[in-house]
Amino acid sequence: MVEWTDFERATIQDIFSRIDADIVGPAALSRCLIVYPWTQRYFGSFGNLYNAAAISSNPKVAAHGKVVLSGLQLAVNNMDDIKQTYADLSVLHSEKLHVDPDNFKLLADCLTIVVAAQMGADFNCDVQAAFQKFLAVAVSSLRRQYH
Repeated sequence: MVEWTDFERATIQDIFSRIDADIVGPAALSRCLIVYPWTQRYFGSFGNLYNAAAISSNPKVAAHGKVVLSGLQLAVNNMDDIKQTYADLSVLHSEKLHVDPDNFKLLADCLTIVVAAQMGADFNCDVQAAFQKFLAVAVSSLRRQYH
């Protein structure tokens, strides 16, 4: 079980109250698909992913980016039991979708960059540390079925 400080809880809740999931989710997923093109193999049904412009303007990428942020909001709402909250998602990604678990970390890194850019100077070292801890717990919970 993860121990959260009051600062970490407040910081995570503040970040998710400030970000626009309709912008951040699609931007993070687009960045991941562009920077790490091998991650595109899981999105074959999304149509044209041939270049950065096509990925960034793809409505299916945008929609799935919003789904990712909704999933993270679920974790924010259940910070004391993220592993159980993500149990079904872990099984889905492992057993049905066969997603390489390393991709969760890549997407988390891209999300950090997008959130940092949006928050600017407010995304200081202490805020980043809390955000990285939260994402590490979410990634670990998604990877749980793989172990």
